[in-house]
Amino acid sequence: MTVRPVFDATAAAGGKNLGDLPEWDLTDLYPAPDAPEVKRDLDWLEDACARFAHDYEGKLGELDAAGFLEMIQRHEKIEAVAGRIMSFAGLRYYQLTIDAERAKFLSDCQEKITHFTTPLVFFTLELNRLDDELLDGLFAADAELGRYKPAFDRIRAMKPHQLSDEMEHFLHDMGVVGDAWERLFDETIAGLSFTVDGEEMSIESTLNLLTEQDRAKREAAAHELARVFGQNIRTFARVHNTQAKEKEVMDRWRKMPTAQHARHLANDVEPEVVEALRNAVVNAYPRLSHRYYELKRKWLGLDRMQVWDRNAPLPMETDRIVGWDEAEKTVMDAYAGFDPRMAEIAEPFFKKGWIDAAANPGKAPGAFAHPTVTDAHPYVLLNYLGKPRDVMTLAHELGHGVHQVLAAGQGEMLASTPLTLAETASVFGEMLTFRRLLDQAKDKAERKVLLAGKVEDMINTVVRQIAFYDFECKLHAARRGGELTPEDINALWMSVQAESLGDAFDFMEGYETFWAYIPHFVHSPFYVYAYAFGDGLVNALYAEYEANPEGFQDKYFDMLKAGGSKHHKALLAPFGLDATDPKFWDKGLSMIEGFIDELEAMED
Repeated sequence: MTVRPVFDATAAAGGKNLGDLPEWDLTDLYPAPDAPEVKRDLDWLEDACARFAHDYEGKLGELDAAGFLEMIQRHEKIEAVAGRIMSFAGLRYYQLTIDAERAKFLSDCQEKITHFTTPLVFFTLELNRLDDELLDGLFAADAELGRYKPAFDRIRAMKPHQLSDEMEHFLHDMGVVGDAWERLFDETIAGLSFTVDGEEMSIESTLNLLTEQDRAKREAAAHELARVFGQNIRTFARVHNTQAKEKEVMDRWRKMPTAQHARHLANDVEPEVVEALRNAVVNAYPRLSHRYYELKRKWLGLDRMQVWDRNAPLPMETDRIVGWDEAEKTVMDAYAGFDPRMAEIAEPFFKKGWIDAAANPGKAPGAFAHPTVTDAHPYVLLNYLGKPRDVMTLAHELGHGVHQVLAAGQGEMLASTPLTLAETASVFGEMLTFRRLLDQAKDKAERKVLLAGKVEDMINTVVRQIAFYDFECKLHAARRGGELTPEDINALWMSVQAESLGDAFDFMEGYETFWAYIPHFVHSPFYVYAYAFGDGLVNALYAEYEANPEGFQDKYFDMLKAGGSKHHKALLAPFGLDATDPKFWDKGLSMIEGFIDELEAMED
């Protein structure tokens, strides 16, 4: 009898041979969870946090510029060591979320670091009590210190929402409890089992069936997703109710004007800019998604579209599976075609174990690029199944990775890009890959498939994510009026789905539960508009690249290298773009419209 390996990548890929899929090598962070280096760093962290508090608590106002700079550098070192430990624990866990030992290691690290860093809570509280003149004087006195001003401007944006020192300490300690609800969500999702045509599969593989050519298979997958979500809906409703209530309490105490406000502050973006984006997209629904899905309905030869047809491949598409080597070559060629430096930065991801590609049982679903810490390097997680869309996902996550590598030079405090700009390099990487494939299209039919695929991705990025954002706004507003039943949440979900998808669709019974599996709602409320922001911004950027290619690459690399050291207005100024101008969003949306125009013209 043969023993089936725990990680059977080809089984997870439905028996398709995708080639040699890379796996993470996490030893760049730590050799192993029980390695002496882990204990060494935890011990150092405990001591460093205590010493930091001893040296600086109650004394921030007395520091000169040199002393202030030294304090920041010590704080960054603490962030780097804590970040390295949490990255290692988190990445191991995401590789196999159903492994109790990995879950325990992550939880233990989280608790220890929360405990060790509690003495640091004073830092932002005391900082926000300092006079603006004092800080401005310090930043002006030393150029190296002045570099950090944007980070402190963001911290001080929280000044009106700060609580007493004692309350802030309490909330810091309670953070671990909130994280437990996220873990419950992750473990519930990873543990779900779906059976389609007698085959048992994970959520990732089941969702993947919604893009199958075989309509009966798509329908079976949609009904199975609805059945399993329905069985678990009370757990998901409990998680959302608790998280939304916790947020409402926090927002009330912090005097946040809206549930979204904290996200806007963290993103360093003005609420009216997000509102302009949201309104531009909602007003464009009829010109974008409604029009495109009407086209797709005709292509599929259907009187009515069902939800399992939304991401169906087009009839003229092939079921071609893209092996890993081809995916790598496609993306790397596109990156190199834009600028050889971009391919150079991307190469180690493939060569040095910075990508984990196989869709293994128990692995976290979806895809991400995790920046880890600035003295290490990012890691990319994929669930690669060989679909053409998976190649785009690789291009997307690799774009994040390139951005994170370039921004690392800013150091811990400034490397991290606000979410609104975090999607820039990823969506740009996708656009480069798409344009390369479009240029290489052999005939009209292939061009049509590529264009339609891109339009669908853009609709999923812009229309779908703004519909998600509206759902979250409604959910948090409704929760403020009391506990929500699963049926209440279902109704909110359906109210945005019909509006965004248009009249071409019928909605099957059970689709109302499909809000349950979206991790962003739980992990990062209101994150989703960042995707639409990123897509609109990149469309405008790409139009600028086509119109004025001279010197564009250098300006683009400068923007990525800036990380979180500049506001979106300053980053876009060299390109002559301004996201605070309401017409800015129409530029990005008109690119999608242009693609749909071309598809409609092909019908004649």
